Amino acid sequence: MSGKSEVVAASRLDGLKWAVVAVVVAVGVCGNYYFSAEPLLYRVVGLLVLALGAGFLALQTAKGGAFWGLVKEAKVEIRKVVWPTRRETVQTTLVVVAVVLIMGFILWALDSLLGWMISSLIG
Repeated sequence: MSGKSEVVAASRLDGLKWAVVAVVVAVGVCGNYYFSAEPLLYRVVGLLVLALGAGFLALQTAKGGAFWGLVKEAKVEIRKVVWPTRRETVQTTLVVVAVVLIMGFILWALDSLLGWMISSLIG
């Protein structure tokens, strides 16, 4: 029974955490505007610190934890992908370029033929 109450309490705190994240982002936007006369490097460092803080806080929520789990699962899936070799990539690229050129020529010829037919009919 206490497990369910912890989930309810965590979900109640999630709203507060998201509100704090929104406030941190708003402070970053307003601060960047307010300190526009300062050097860009200082503003970028400040924004990065605020973004890291907001991101860390967002990851502490239920949706943030689910997102982090998705990122970890995606990394595992990327490792399973069999990537093409350089030779296969070059061959596929050449086939695509050839098909595009052939289709371009066919469409140009069809356009020219239809244009000639219409101009013959119109006079």
